[in-house]
Amino acid sequence: MFEQAFRNIDDALRKEAGCTTELDYTEQTSWLLFLKYLDGLEQDNADEAALDGKKYSYILETPYRWASWAAPTQAEGTIDLSKAMTDDLTPFVNEKLFPYLQKFTTKATGPATIEYKIDQIFGEIKNKIQSGYNLREIIDHIDELKFRSQKQKHELSHLYEAKFKNMGNAGPNGGEYYTPRPHRGQAGYSALPVVIANFRSTLLLTPASTTRPRSVRRIAAAPRPTSRY
Repeated sequence: MFEQAFRNIDDALRKEAGCTTELDYTEQTSWLLFLKYLDGLEQDNADEAALDGKKYSYILETPYRWASWAAPTQAEGTIDLSKAMTDDLTPFVNEKLFPYLQKFTTKATGPATIEYKIDQIFGEIKNKIQSGYNLREIIDHIDELKFRSQKQKHELSHLYEAKFKNMGNAGPNGGEYYTPRPHRGQAGYSALPVVIANFRSTLLLTPASTTRPRSVRRIAAAPRPTSRY
């Protein structure tokens, strides 16, 4: 599942002038995967809170959640084409989404929190996908992925290990990950190690599923569009 999706995403990224190496492909895929995963996690937490008669406090404000800007859905769970951005995706990501996520420094109470990981990832990385149409294609591929179970997480982690191995064998275009890295702002700097480390630790920080079966949570929780993650 992940392997074919990553191939499709890499094909779309090759159309971008700013994405020329395996490092770029993995880096850009990772920040999108992180936001997709975070959205699913928050939806699960909201369902769990509803079962307990509590109100869940979302980490991300509504306009910046995956289900709002990346994959707005209709009642039956399909993409709402009337709300899905395309040519306006890149301006939104560069001018609104990233600046918002880069302000999480003040919200993090410690390194084990998701707020801290958001700050670490988006304080290091920048969006290199400048075509809204390419970004739309990539988002559509990522939105079809599911990685909430331990099996799915293991598959994703295994694929990353394979990509790292490929980078290490790719000569000057890939081996940068394994050599001493320049500091931020210097030529040759890559944010990938920070991005991957925080994404992986978020996967480990959160359970594969909450204590109640998903079907039970869905029945008890307030009705809303079917999740696509």
